[in-house]
Amino acid sequence: MTALLEVRQLTRTFGALAAVAGVSFSVRQGELVGLIGPNGAGKSTLYNLIAGAIAPTSGEIVFQDRPVAGWKPYQAARAGVARTFQIPKPYRHLSVLENVALSAMLHDRTVAAACESAQAILTDVGLADYVDAPVGNLTVGLLKRLEVARALALRPSLVLFDEIMAGLTPSEVRGMTNLVAGLPARGITVIWVEHVLYAIMKTAPRIMVLHRGELIADAAPEVLVKDPAVIKAYLGEEMSLA
Repeated sequence: MTALLEVRQLTRTFGALAAVAGVSFSVRQGELVGLIGPNGAGKSTLYNLIAGAIAPTSGEIVFQDRPVAGWKPYQAARAGVARTFQIPKPYRHLSVLENVALSAMLHDRTVAAACESAQAILTDVGLADYVDAPVGNLTVGLLKRLEVARALALRPSLVLFDEIMAGLTPSEVRGMTNLVAGLPARGITVIWVEHVLYAIMKTAPRIMVLHRGELIADAAPEVLVKDPAVIKAYLGEEMSLA
């Protein structure tokens, strides 16, 4: 099957620091791929490169068979790449519904259609009771759900989730995990950065590990938890998936 996304020897330097150093991988349509690693490993930089926030120093990014390295965020969004942020960035002067409807306007031709799309997505992410709520009244967990809703409203073929479980209660983590796990069946490919390891290890069939800008592992969770390099760089000890 042709890859939806291909990253080839991707490098981004900041002065003498290589935040991403020769990273290569591919993701097929309909995959759910985790991305883990310690703070400073290069995960956010990699997302910024894929989503067009910054340009690579060298290397290639190919999305849907099209070279896109150095494209702009609006070009990425129009092509079908959406992302969330570790710190949610909603429009705080708008309601929950208005925030999501604004994203939906990328494809919906009318405000009414965008609001209808937004309502359906908010129901999906468990925010149906907060449609008219001011964003400033939301808890951290609810803001995380709103980030996901705004990304999904762009109707992406690829979504980059960035620590969407942080700040959620255990029950909220379960709900969000179920949502993420169901996205590939809806035609949405997922790359997911997460520090809530029990959630990502139980959900993503494949996980990549970044350390000091380099991709040091790319395997199933049951393999990674026994990998000496991954244990040393990030896990600290062998992890049970039982």
